[in-house]
Amino acid sequence: HSLLLASTNPAVVAYDPAFAYEIAYIIEDGLRRMYGQDPENVYYYMTIYNEPYAQPAEPENFDPEGLLRGIYRYRKAPESRSNVAQILTSGVAMPEALRAADLLSADWDVAADVWSVTSWGELNRDGIGVEKELLRHPERAGSGPDAPQAYVTKALRDAGGPAVAVSDWMRAVPELIRPWVPNTYVTLGAD
Repeated sequence: HSLLLASTNPAVVAYDPAFAYEIAYIIEDGLRRMYGQDPENVYYYMTIYNEPYAQPAEPENFDPEGLLRGIYRYRKAPESRSNVAQILTSGVAMPEALRAADLLSADWDVAADVWSVTSWGELNRDGIGVEKELLRHPERAGSGPDAPQAYVTKALRDAGGPAVAVSDWMRAVPELIRPWVPNTYVTLGAD
């Protein structure tokens, strides 16, 4: 539950990366934000595992902004199917999420995109910030291009089907983003 505890401290920027290239971007961003030209009063908390699984190269069409904001599509379903789903995963659960997507395609006619959620906490913070903005300025609400929207909502906006979140953390961690997931949302965790 350390990621859940980290989400309670506004100075903590917490990440749960799945791959080495994600770690490199996070460390670089942490150094910039904590020690760069205009240092912020934050510190980084990152989970790093010792599970032996393959570390791929950075994928084509990689979205570093999404990684640092908390979510990016790691793998789009390789072929279309009758049904679609979204798998949101973090950290050490990534290899199993990829296997699940393969099984869904092969055995259940489901095309599942796999999303790397590098920070459930940062997505939560962003969503709360958008809600605060809309509370202060209700005239900005709506569906127009200038209407404030949580980053996770924007990321999943065109992603069809239900979203299933899987992590090695208690369910309360992926539950942090529930209000802003536009899909039917199911969370699975270590509890």
